[in-house]
Amino acid sequence: MAGGGAALRRVVLGARRAAGLRGAGGGSRAAMSSQSHWLTTEERSQVLLDLKASGWAELGERDAIYKEFNFKSFNQAFGFMTRVALQAEKMNHHPEWFNVYSKVQITLISHDCGGLTKRDVKLAQFIDRAAASV
Repeated sequence: MAGGGAALRRVVLGARRAAGLRGAGGGSRAAMSSQSHWLTTEERSQVLLDLKASGWAELGERDAIYKEFNFKSFNQAFGFMTRVALQAEKMNHHPEWFNVYSKVQITLISHDCGGLTKRDVKLAQFIDRAAASV
């Protein structure tokens, strides 16, 4: 499988270049920390209403949001996950997720802040747009 690993690396590097990504720590720390700030009480109330309206749920046992997506096939689910992965890497904010065939379950939380932040909201909105375009 040595040749296969090199081919996979070329595919991933090509996808990263196409997405305009640099190394694993791509974004600037200042930009990243400004987006990871806690939500104000008012912001939190409004964004949770909006997210719940699009199918996201608050998790009772932790300060996180969760949504399940169902696609027509594994290819669609994997394509969706690839799109989300590229955006997550660009944002340096990675979802907790689980995939079986055409089902993808996603939990968003900012581990570095211990709860829901503006980064989670931004990624959730991207995820919803990505799912709608599949």
